[in-house]
Amino acid sequence: MIEARELTKRYGGTTAVDSLSFTVRPGLVTGFLGPNGAGKSTTLRMTLGLDTPSAGTVTVNGRPCRQLAAPLREVGSLLDGKALHPGRTVRRHLLGLARSNAIGRARVDEVLETVGLGQVADSRAKELSLGMGQRLGVAAALLGDPGVLILDEPVNGLDTEGIRWIRDLLKSLAAEGRTVFLSSHLMSEMELTADRLIVIGRGRLLADTDMRDFIETNSQGATLVRTPEVDAQRMRAVLEAKGARVELDARGGRRVTGIGCAEIGDLARDHRIAVHELTPVYSSLEEVYTAMTRSSVEYRGTAPARETAGLDRETVR
Repeated sequence: MIEARELTKRYGGTTAVDSLSFTVRPGLVTGFLGPNGAGKSTTLRMTLGLDTPSAGTVTVNGRPCRQLAAPLREVGSLLDGKALHPGRTVRRHLLGLARSNAIGRARVDEVLETVGLGQVADSRAKELSLGMGQRLGVAAALLGDPGVLILDEPVNGLDTEGIRWIRDLLKSLAAEGRTVFLSSHLMSEMELTADRLIVIGRGRLLADTDMRDFIETNSQGATLVRTPEVDAQRMRAVLEAKGARVELDARGGRRVTGIGCAEIGDLARDHRIAVHELTPVYSSLEEVYTAMTRSSVEYRGTAPARETAGLDRETVR
């Protein structure tokens, strides 16, 4: 378990983390979200004892990380997949970590197979691809068979198979009763992986809740509408006349906001328009998260203007 209480970190006149309190419980994958500059990395570094809080506390299994006698056996972490000697082999890198915490050689071979690096164990770190380097970082986190795992952007550089592998691994570790704390900017993957979410902005807590509750509570109500193509434009006109917003949906059909599912059905009936599907839908994690943290974004770019002349309204949307 990880517990933060009024955790604060200041750098001169800048407050990076501001009175942050949360609990990361065992048996769940807990996602840690926030815009760049929100204080996520600083929070993780304080949790691991790499930075000292200006105020407040953060503990792992009831103690500050610096007080753990054999830290790799209690908490495994991946903060930077490139934090290794480029000339050292994969196996030697893990053996050095193992010896520092009295972990046997057999465990090194075990985690190499777990992360899929058994065949490149004698390759030097500088020869690894970005994805393979990430796998090595995960292997180091798993080395002591810890009950707590803290992973910052573990899917960086992984291909589709690798992303699915890390997702399944983290879920299985949580199912064993371990505490899994995961930071990532890949919202679609976080939505598939995490059970709970902790969201921060400008160093302050914005949300600490169940994943499904977070999405459903903060979603804009919408309905997925499918009609025969011959009726699509007429259906759209009817809906927009009632003040609805109609957009093409990536899954096919149209996403309708502004009026409810029952009213859409009644309108279709009254105008003798066939309807093949009316399904309430929720916003994605990315949509909800973006809306919640918009005021907390520190670095914001501007999208280039797009030429829309000659395109109909639906195409532009």
